[in-house]
Amino acid sequence: MLTLNLRIKPKKRLVREKPEPLAVPEMINDSWSMDFMHDQLNDGRSYRLLNVIDDFNREGLGIEVDFSLPAERVIRSLEQIIEWRGKPRSIRCDNGPEYISGKLSAWAEKREIKPSRLP
Repeated sequence: MLTLNLRIKPKKRLVREKPEPLAVPEMINDSWSMDFMHDQLNDGRSYRLLNVIDDFNREGLGIEVDFSLPAERVIRSLEQIIEWRGKPRSIRCDNGPEYISGKLSAWAEKREIKPSRLP
């Protein structure tokens, strides 16, 4: 029986830099965090939830639920929360497609809100 001598390549490990520690907010509206969750209904349709919290006191500021939450809906939800609560100095979020869109970045720049990305 003939066998081929195949070289097994060792896996290359990606070197990851240590992330910077998150800044601790010092007062209300210093920093907000927002993230998406998703689930499915019994009929199989998926829905999404946008959650916004204040990092200082961990208060839930808003939950937006729908089958689709594009950047325009995220902006509208944030505008409603800002009208009720005042604007934050920064908003933490991950690198999801809704967050890296040009619309949300332009909105944050116009409102003088610093976006901070999580790794």
